[in-house]
Amino acid sequence: MKKVSLHFCALLLLGTVAFSQALTQADREKGVQYLEQTRDGVVAATKGLSDAQMKFKPAPDRWSVAETLEHIALAEDFLMQNVAEKIMKAPPRTTDRDTAKIDAMVLAMIPDRSHKAQAPPELVPTGRWSPSETLDHFLKSRARTIAFLKSTSDLREHVADSPIGQPLDAYEWLLFIAAHSERHTKQINEVKADPNFPKS
Repeated sequence: MKKVSLHFCALLLLGTVAFSQALTQADREKGVQYLEQTRDGVVAATKGLSDAQMKFKPAPDRWSVAETLEHIALAEDFLMQNVAEKIMKAPPRTTDRDTAKIDAMVLAMIPDRSHKAQAPPELVPTGRWSPSETLDHFLKSRARTIAFLKSTSDLREHVADSPIGQPLDAYEWLLFIAAHSERHTKQINEVKADPNFPKS
């Protein structure tokens, strides 16, 4: 009986470890790849556009490509600052989480353009940079985000509330950053697909 009990305890412990929070190398690589892929998507979507194409608005209440790009750049800084200054300083989590399920939720929900969201005032574009300056700003910020993911070890250890109704750990917030830029790259492509989008 004692042997069975010890075996059962060992299985419980292993189950906890398997369900645990350490960031795997595979997850880190997947996150870096997603940040690079979505960075490249922003570059491809805005490459070679004229000033008229950058400033074209499909409707008065919709953003131009330039405005959407500015929002992407502003959000990158805002979310990364939140990760570094708030989430990584949050108390260590106290419960196990199904990280694979929550990671997948972020990757599915954030890029989904069928659910509209209102940008907070600090992330509304105001034309503070030219489009080329905005892209340069975004690329420098994304490089810092990727470097942070590559060099930070305890990304699973700190959790904070999120807009998707589920607390996210710091790694999931980095996925959120990449997914957010994917969401708005889709928005840029919607603008470019408008029948009135300038030919040049």
